[in-house]
Amino acid sequence: MPGEISLLDCLPADWRSGAFLGRVQTAAGPSPILVVEGVAYDMSRVAPTVAQLVEQLPLAASAGEALGPLETLDLPLLSPVDLQCIKACGVTFALSALERVIEERARGDASAAADIRGRLEERVGGSIRAVVPGTPEAAALKAALIEDGLWSQYLEVAIGPDAEVFTKSPVLSTVGLGAEIGIRSDSTWNNPEPEVVLVVNAAGAAIGATLGNDVNLRDFEGRSALLLGKAKDNNASCSLGPLIRLFDGDFSIDDVRNAEVGLTIDGPEGYRLVGVSSMNQISRDPLELVRQTLSEHQYPDGFTLFLGTLFAPVQDRDDPGRGFTHKVGDIVAISTPRLGKLVNKVVTSKDAAPWTFGLTALMTNLATRGLLTVAEKETA
Repeated sequence: MPGEISLLDCLPADWRSGAFLGRVQTAAGPSPILVVEGVAYDMSRVAPTVAQLVEQLPLAASAGEALGPLETLDLPLLSPVDLQCIKACGVTFALSALERVIEERARGDASAAADIRGRLEERVGGSIRAVVPGTPEAAALKAALIEDGLWSQYLEVAIGPDAEVFTKSPVLSTVGLGAEIGIRSDSTWNNPEPEVVLVVNAAGAAIGATLGNDVNLRDFEGRSALLLGKAKDNNASCSLGPLIRLFDGDFSIDDVRNAEVGLTIDGPEGYRLVGVSSMNQISRDPLELVRQTLSEHQYPDGFTLFLGTLFAPVQDRDDPGRGFTHKVGDIVAISTPRLGKLVNKVVTSKDAAPWTFGLTALMTNLATRGLLTVAEKETA
């Protein structure tokens, strides 16, 4: 893989035995790849997009054009999805619920967070971790918190019957391994959100998983939940990769349920932050989140679903009590043994590479390559 980041260093330990989907930038344009037994195959003549490739699974890799062993791949790796909707679930862990309440009560002011965190944790920390969302026990806790004046819209989605599901990013706007990730230039309190991301087909079945960074602006969301769009959806604010690992006899949804997602942030000034998000502490099962996403909605091109994160960085970076926020130049690495490692460098969204290759450009490219007729034949 071109650049400073080695693809081989970012693959799962058992990558030679797993099956993976991804996208590469060829001279002709973006192409979906299928990786089986460590060999990459260009599948564009069979399925011009990853969304179409997903719908044709299981598919023999021999139907594509062999590109050679994955470790020698010299084509730029792109985000592994294309036409799928990019959906995300928030506040799926008790700790993240408390952090959202802190943002809300601090009104986006990081200096006020430490005191609010201590008071809120003392009052509801243990009880909120033990309760199952949507149960009578959760309703009783809600009533008690309302009586104490501590209720919040974030607690509603943390322990109420309905999960938070939102659209993170427009189709084709996500970035992949090694790309720059963006934060708004006018944000002063923000962080990465290291997450496992499910890939779901048009029929609503989860077919695999990848890693994702749901970059979040805590100051914007803290000022008002109505600013969620600006807090979440900015240029280069969503990364995925390195590849989609397909579910098979050796890798299943249980591996997602039990994943330990590591995060390291290395700052240009020598700052280092290390954290772990344990998926077994999630409040709602991943497939329940898929079910709620599909409730009264259809996704004919499939979707990806960020499952949320336990990680909420509070380690001070500059002034005591102000916690963590990104600096330009941060290197963010998200990893788990069975999905590999996703590495990106932080810049402002204004300085990140502009998003110029949208749906019109993709359709034009595929038509120029003579691939749209292939897609029509395959779906006829």
